[in-house]
Amino acid sequence: MIVQRRAVPAVLAAALLLTAGCSSDDGDPSGADRSATPTRTAAQSSPAGSPAEETPPAKGSVEVVRTVATGLKSPWGLAPLPGGGLLVSSRDEATVTRIDEKTGEKTELGEVPGVSASGEGGLLGIALSPDYASDHMVYAYFTSASDNRIVRMRYDEKKPAGEQLGAPDTVFRGIPKGVIHNGGRIAFGPDKMLYAGTGESGDTGLSQDRKSLGGKILRLTPDGEPAPGNPFPDSPVYSFGHRNVQGLAWDAKQRLFASEFGQDTWDELNAIKPGDNYGWPEAEGKEGGSGFQDPVAQWSTDEASPSGIAYAAGSVWMAGLRGERLWRIPLQGTETSADPQAFLDGEYGRLRTVAPAGGDKLWLVTSNTDGRGDAKGDDDRVLELRVK
Repeated sequence: MIVQRRAVPAVLAAALLLTAGCSSDDGDPSGADRSATPTRTAAQSSPAGSPAEETPPAKGSVEVVRTVATGLKSPWGLAPLPGGGLLVSSRDEATVTRIDEKTGEKTELGEVPGVSASGEGGLLGIALSPDYASDHMVYAYFTSASDNRIVRMRYDEKKPAGEQLGAPDTVFRGIPKGVIHNGGRIAFGPDKMLYAGTGESGDTGLSQDRKSLGGKILRLTPDGEPAPGNPFPDSPVYSFGHRNVQGLAWDAKQRLFASEFGQDTWDELNAIKPGDNYGWPEAEGKEGGSGFQDPVAQWSTDEASPSGIAYAAGSVWMAGLRGERLWRIPLQGTETSADPQAFLDGEYGRLRTVAPAGGDKLWLVTSNTDGRGDAKGDDDRVLELRVK
């Protein structure tokens, strides 16, 4: 039975015994054959775009407008506030910090209780309620002592710094946890439902098990119940066969895309169709004719290890951890219209989160203080980009 709101936490997966490569945060390369060029493939998960859709130029550009803030510790999630300001979560410190995007001033809202930071787990993705203007609720995905879960907290900026987050209300629990592959990205979609990307916590069998919450994209109501219209009755599962979903974004036509870590060979950007199977562990990358959904694009694991994604200027923009670069994937519907293009290669180290900043702007968060990066004196940072 699917573990839903207030249900007993799932048994911990045996993640520590995983011996295969972990593209997520870079074990040594396994020697698997890797192409130096990202591969462009047709997405089978939904039809290609109609001719009426505007196709972005084959080649784009990225300009780093400015450094917004420095000195962040293990930043993971980012949520822009509607009235100005950015909320950033710290994976290891379990805190949420508000950044004044004009001055770079940082104010700690408070620490989220119950977070158990270890390995790739901790305080991960954050998102604002679709009714934030009235309820001021901040949602967070985090690793506890027993599972991964989603909570919501009221943000009261009138209270003193450090005391501005209310007590967490757990809306969903029981997602398998591990030292690796905890997923963690959450986002409210255009339908005002809550989407969560999960990992298989190192237990590969969970991804194909539709009764498990591991290796899935979940779709929930804001109260943590299975969302109306989900593909499987009374289940929060929206898609399955994933290894470790790290990025979620919708394009201008409200189509969902997700990035995920491969193991030894291919990292993926997928176009998500409800109820479909994305192949892990039977398939990694494009398999063609295997009965699984092929990715929109794929990369060798040392070029990507993808984390957050965002949609802007007709393209999906994908942050890379081991790859230490920002990928531009121009789209025509749910197919690429040109080969993916890399920017900022090695300039800012590991890149964790990318989020829309309005128009042709993006926010980009580095990830060099997470224990696997080469941290510089002012890391980690939030950057403002102009893209096309």
